[in-house]
Amino acid sequence: MTLRVVALGGGHGLYHSLTALRGVTSDLTAIVTVADDGGSSGRLRSEMGIVPPGDLRMALSALCGDSEWGTTWRDVLQWRFTTEGALDGHAVGNLLIAALWDRCGNVVEGLDWVARLLQAHGRVLPLSDEPLTVRASVEGPDGVVEVRGQVAVALAAGRVRELALDPPHPHVPEETLTALAEADAVVLGPGSWYTSVLTHFAVAPVAARLVEAGPRSTVILNVGDDDVETAGMSRLDDVRALRAAAPEFVPAAVLVDPAHANEPGLREEIEQWGPRLAVAHVRDEARSHAHDPLALRRALTDLLG
Repeated sequence: MTLRVVALGGGHGLYHSLTALRGVTSDLTAIVTVADDGGSSGRLRSEMGIVPPGDLRMALSALCGDSEWGTTWRDVLQWRFTTEGALDGHAVGNLLIAALWDRCGNVVEGLDWVARLLQAHGRVLPLSDEPLTVRASVEGPDGVVEVRGQVAVALAAGRVRELALDPPHPHVPEETLTALAEADAVVLGPGSWYTSVLTHFAVAPVAARLVEAGPRSTVILNVGDDDVETAGMSRLDDVRALRAAAPEFVPAAVLVDPAHANEPGLREEIEQWGPRLAVAHVRDEARSHAHDPLALRRALTDLLG
């Protein structure tokens, strides 16, 4: 029987986990955060009032078909214009997704059409079908300040102490909740820890489904330390932040690269939390701040059985 796997996150972290997981199962669904307010996505969001399409585009590209057709359309989706005018910096895929949403008026339906175009090995669903704004209390040199917006939170100097979303109770597509309820395995992370990973727990119905799926879940901790959002933080801090954001969520396993496995207190924290600690070489040797999708695939194959 093929495992039904759901992967959650956003941006490049989710791209790597999806690239890994497409070699593990043929029944794969991505659930993507929709709080981006920068770049091409931010401009389309501001101009059209739509869900930011960029992270959704990245997930669709990761799942593209292996044929010349699929890889060509993947490359077209990822293509960015370089102009002296209004198109400068826009990704073709963002414009295509925005056009489909404008035409059909349904976020999930529009994403399904792009998946068909790519001959995708899986489905991409949004965390919410309305745009979200991240709010965070950040403790910095001048005390605790409230920061609004994903880009601002990601670049804020200091530590995120509390995370929330506007609207506080966004609408979640039924397809998203059903995917989580029916998943045989759930994979959370890697990615920007606060704005791409923990945001899922700020949406109540999704958080409830994740708590239920805890015994079937694997958390992938980040590698490297170049993320401004978590500058100066260890993987122990990341685990504690997750536990604080979702006290009832207990995954089956936490996957960590050996470079971080022996950080002081990490093993003890995970043992007290309850999951199995899985240590495997998953760091990309050429890009030390990213996961190697093939190494990640081997580790997840072992973990998911």
